[in-house]
Amino acid sequence: MGRFGVHSEVGKLRSVLMHRPGLGLERLTPANRHEFLYDDVVSVELAAAQHAEFAEAFTSRGVEVLYLQDLLAEALEASVDARHHIVDRAVSGYTVGLSMVGELRSWLFALSSQRLAEVLVGGLLICELDGVDIERLTRHSLGAVMAEPTSFVLPPLPNTIFTRDSSAWLFDGVVLPPLFWHARRLEVANMSAIYRHHPMFADEEFNFWYPPAGDAGRFAVEDFGQVASLEGGDLMVIGNKTVLVGMGERSTGRMVEHIARALFDSGAAERVIAARMQVDRSYMHIDTVFNLVDYDAATVFEPVIDSMGVYSIRPGARDRFDITQEEGLLPAVASALGVKKLRAIPTGGDAFQRAREQWDDANNVVALEPGVVVAYARNTRTNANLRAAGIEVIEFEGSELGKGRGGCHCMTCPVARDGLG
Repeated sequence: MGRFGVHSEVGKLRSVLMHRPGLGLERLTPANRHEFLYDDVVSVELAAAQHAEFAEAFTSRGVEVLYLQDLLAEALEASVDARHHIVDRAVSGYTVGLSMVGELRSWLFALSSQRLAEVLVGGLLICELDGVDIERLTRHSLGAVMAEPTSFVLPPLPNTIFTRDSSAWLFDGVVLPPLFWHARRLEVANMSAIYRHHPMFADEEFNFWYPPAGDAGRFAVEDFGQVASLEGGDLMVIGNKTVLVGMGERSTGRMVEHIARALFDSGAAERVIAARMQVDRSYMHIDTVFNLVDYDAATVFEPVIDSMGVYSIRPGARDRFDITQEEGLLPAVASALGVKKLRAIPTGGDAFQRAREQWDDANNVVALEPGVVVAYARNTRTNANLRAAGIEVIEFEGSELGKGRGGCHCMTCPVARDGLG
């Protein structure tokens, strides 16, 4: 077994990928926050302090915390191919206009690895193009003519903090999913550069479930942003060769089929449970309403869980799938885990309180090991329900971190987690 791989949702967490709040969040304004999928502007200083407390909950229990922007800078430093990989994707005729491509690529290539990584995550303004003759550019580039000094040449990626979505490890391989919103798609290009070119990953053997691998054992074709979409918050490794996939606002059945085919063909999985959800921003991913917290227990937001259409996908004859409808999500997951019945720990409070706490990511907890989770402190009733069920809840304040509609599960991408054995 290699260094990297995720074999359950609750096994001992060994290593996790996070992103510190920084320049990307500083670019948010009341005018652009909706474009970048945020409900409000963020106090970056407070968000950074809260995120440090969040990370401490992991490191204090022996979990290795890797930071995305650091890895990106190290990948850019280690390989000139990494610079081509990401700059060529971020800077194209479609992102900056045909007339600016050559000059902007050259300008970015001249940056230090640390500064380039910061720009790729935090964005770049016209007024930050030191040494570039903007007046000359306006004679050749319509984009430069239209731009203000504070216009974005490269947009910020403030949702990078939600590392769960832009890559997801399933068993001994990783998914680099085509994200639903245009504002987030370059996040996946950054992750692609890390997994392809950072020495920590480039020297390891693992699968790319999506995009598919090329002849060299690494994917050759990238398909970020076509009609079919998928996000990591909808992917869960149940264990016992079973994966759970949510299909709601962000993930489509077409992409579920791609993932299922890759897993089945390799023998990594024998069953994919697909849960169809209503399309609603309140529960954009399945991990906002359901998460495993122990070998036989899950936190659940019942109004959504009870209304799901649930299907099991298994390998069929002649490269087809065998699809059967399940009684419900909880029985399907229980059967995959090999338990008679899953302990369902409900979102806390009355109907109004449950709705408020679900909105505040009460169900979006992340397990450090069986029976130990990290949660936002503000969800007092749900946390009380978890403790009453014997779950240890490590709380921290996250008022600023949740303004992009994400919780503890969203802000973590496990890269090494034990199985259920």
